[in-house]
Amino acid sequence: MKTSAKSILAAAFLLSSSVLALGCGSDPKPTPTHENESPAPGSYAQVNGLNLYYELHGTGRPLILLHGALSTIDSMQPFISELAKTRQVIAVELQAHGHTADVDRPLRFETMADDIAALMKHLNIESADLCGYSLGGGVALQVAFRHPQAVRKLVVLSTTFKSNAWFPENQAIMATMTGEMLAGSPMHEAYLRAAPRPEDFPVLVSKVSHLLTKNPYDWSQDVAALKVPTLVIAGDSDSLPPTHAVEMFGLLGGGKTDGMMAGIPNSRLAILPGTTHWGSITRVDLLVPLIPSFLDEQPAPSTP
Repeated sequence: MKTSAKSILAAAFLLSSSVLALGCGSDPKPTPTHENESPAPGSYAQVNGLNLYYELHGTGRPLILLHGALSTIDSMQPFISELAKTRQVIAVELQAHGHTADVDRPLRFETMADDIAALMKHLNIESADLCGYSLGGGVALQVAFRHPQAVRKLVVLSTTFKSNAWFPENQAIMATMTGEMLAGSPMHEAYLRAAPRPEDFPVLVSKVSHLLTKNPYDWSQDVAALKVPTLVIAGDSDSLPPTHAVEMFGLLGGGKTDGMMAGIPNSRLAILPGTTHWGSITRVDLLVPLIPSFLDEQPAPSTP
């Protein structure tokens, strides 16, 4: 499928708009790391050869929060602030994103998942809840696949478990996006404020493009084998069809029996109304009541 310049520019606008909507454009609160600027508010952990950046917000049961592609922790405010009212939020910037400098290794869901597991060991956390958005949701799934004992409950937001689940137009855009295309966007500006090597932005965009379009995957069997209670969330106008979220829920045991007769499965499905992919993480009005409720609920009793 040939992608027009107009489509590419539209994608860049959508990517940029997502950051504006999350506050990076209208009321930026940068966490600069460069000369004559104050240090970032978080900490670093040496894991797997990576200087991984993370921030701690609130107290209570730990919830690890993972951002989307080309984003930073700042892109998840005020979501973090609301969640931190009832638990300890551990917000992480993944390999090559934000304050976490890139290293000489490919960008892979599996290695980023191992980074999260190593961070948990660094923080002496045996088990935590995980919430990942888009790319971060893929990483969260891999943590649950590879380190199931470390995950108490899982939330995946606007996340695919098959690489071909994205609408074809989105796949084409992801395959052609470059650092030059996004230069000067709010997303780029957020990276410049945080990154220890601001000139690496084109490398990040290239690695993300390669990860999302050059490494086909289908995690159906892994999802079906999950024992971790999982909340699947997608927008009704997401970059993946709602049926994909329904399919994931089905693999987790949902939608197969009458809940009144056979009991309710431990996993959940939520479709956010009037919500796009880029806007799903901004729906604090819907997500904040939904996610803590799922994380706090006890398993439903089975019907005799």
